[in-house]
Amino acid sequence: MSKIELLLPAKDLSTGMTAINHGADAVYIGASAFGARQAAGNSLHDIEELVRYAHLYGSKVHVTVNTLLYDNELEGARKLLWELYNIGVDAVLIQDLGLLKLDIPPIALHASTQCHNHSVERIQFLEKLGFTRAVLARETDLETIQQIHNQTDIELEAFVHGALCVCYSGQCYISRMMTGRSGNRGECAQICRTRFDLQDANGKTLIRGKHLLSLKDMCRADYIEAMLKAGIVSFKVEGRLKNESYVKNVTAFYRRRLDAILEGNPEYQRVGSGITRFFFTPDLHKTFNREYTQYFIDGRREQIASFDTPKAIGEPIGALIQRNGKYYVEPQYSKTSSLSSPGRGKKLGSTIVNGDGLCFINTEGELEGFLVNGVEGNRIIPHKPLSSFTKVALYRNIDKNFEKVLSGKTAERKIAVDMRFEELSDRVWLTVVDEDGCTAFVEECLELVPAQQPEKMAETLRTVLSKLGGTPFEARNIVIPTCTVFLRAGFINELKTKVMDRLAAVRVEHFRPKDLPLSYHPETLFQHADYLLNITNEAHKSVYEDFGAKEIEYGLDKTEDYTGKTVMTCKYCLRNELGWCSRNPSEKCPPQPLCLVSGRFRFRLEFDCGKCEMKVIVF
Repeated sequence: MSKIELLLPAKDLSTGMTAINHGADAVYIGASAFGARQAAGNSLHDIEELVRYAHLYGSKVHVTVNTLLYDNELEGARKLLWELYNIGVDAVLIQDLGLLKLDIPPIALHASTQCHNHSVERIQFLEKLGFTRAVLARETDLETIQQIHNQTDIELEAFVHGALCVCYSGQCYISRMMTGRSGNRGECAQICRTRFDLQDANGKTLIRGKHLLSLKDMCRADYIEAMLKAGIVSFKVEGRLKNESYVKNVTAFYRRRLDAILEGNPEYQRVGSGITRFFFTPDLHKTFNREYTQYFIDGRREQIASFDTPKAIGEPIGALIQRNGKYYVEPQYSKTSSLSSPGRGKKLGSTIVNGDGLCFINTEGELEGFLVNGVEGNRIIPHKPLSSFTKVALYRNIDKNFEKVLSGKTAERKIAVDMRFEELSDRVWLTVVDEDGCTAFVEECLELVPAQQPEKMAETLRTVLSKLGGTPFEARNIVIPTCTVFLRAGFINELKTKVMDRLAAVRVEHFRPKDLPLSYHPETLFQHADYLLNITNEAHKSVYEDFGAKEIEYGLDKTEDYTGKTVMTCKYCLRNELGWCSRNPSEKCPPQPLCLVSGRFRFRLEFDCGKCEMKVIVF
């Protein structure tokens, strides 16, 4: 039976616990150093607390140590891996293959998506290195996932939701080239979200000041079952900088969606324990998004760029009409959506309240947002004057009522336990067995005083034992063969508290990961290792030497000369997005090469139509 994992981001300890409470089978979190999100580092103490909390629920904790490393950083990273191993972390994600040549602990190693995990050959190489899991490139389609699954034995993890980089992960050097901040070292300046001009070969400006490399957000909610059948065992949500409202809503949505699929496919089983109950209806339209795309999972089928803005747009709710200096909402009626449950025919615009955040694309082609100060029928009063327009599509990117719901208790996760109370001649026993078979018991010697009303005493005992609020557990069955002695309610509560504390400790130890020594099997696979393999230290270099490489280039994080270098390799194609695809004879592209311009920086666009890829190259 395959174990299936819902994997959520944890900005910090609190967010990680929130994800687990809402049904996450695993969370991934950044350590104090060497993580690909510099702003999302956490102390070993907090990670250890998260490990204990996660293991209580049978969930896992993966820690990101996934930056490229320089030679003088290798020893610090090696020590960090041992510290993470010692506190019981389930896996570490790494990008720098040089770590494999060091004395590292026997811990599960996951190849970060920054290792450019996009083909059968690449995943086979990672498997020979000893990785237990590969996080697939976001661009990987269903057919390729199936091929990788058929030709390897490594676990496969894939993103299903969140923000998108326009470039293959690990192949983007434009941030370091333009700002000195390396995306491969956790410092990305998000150049893909900035404005560019597009020029043709004659220097003519075709498009001015648009976000030409900024993509919509990923949502593959409708493809989870297909991805499961293709071989994915871990479904990952992006967002280690996102807040708890985001984590609550997205976790709840995908937990419900995945559970429904697993229920119809008994050959699969979820990783974590317990039942999660939700006290709200999740809705992905109400969470930060730049509109959604399935992003190549089923081929190139849709427009995926967000030229006008890199900011959150939110949910479409109708049209905004400006008349005589006043603003009126023409509501949109909801359609059936797989991302929410608003109800067919619901009048979305009528739900606008004071404090909502609304936005629209103005006549300058820019996102303009405002807060609602008042609502009078279908008229709204903005908190500031708006630009001039007649009628525009209206979106809500802050739903005050929904955020209020999310600020309260939105879920609880409970593990089922069976309890058995027994009395002997001089003592009583209480045994608990949980849904995973973990067992704990307590015994207490006491002077037994016969109960005057045994049946009533047994009823009281059952009632007190069944109240497990404030713990991760809920009673499924309570067996009391006999109850002939008098027991104080306080004594029963003490007995119950002690056995539940013991069961919690048993569970934490039960789910501590087993040692996984590195299985490293070199063979000749390479002749040449170029700069796109991101080699930045001698240990990393020696890995490729072990696998046959004779000619080895260092990666661009070791150079200041980018002339003629490819600083982005993208599945995204700007010509296709603009309707100039060479595969369609009716679409005529302007004179090439096309050029992206940002201030003093100029980049030539090169299109590989055989691979259906676009490269951004420094002039």
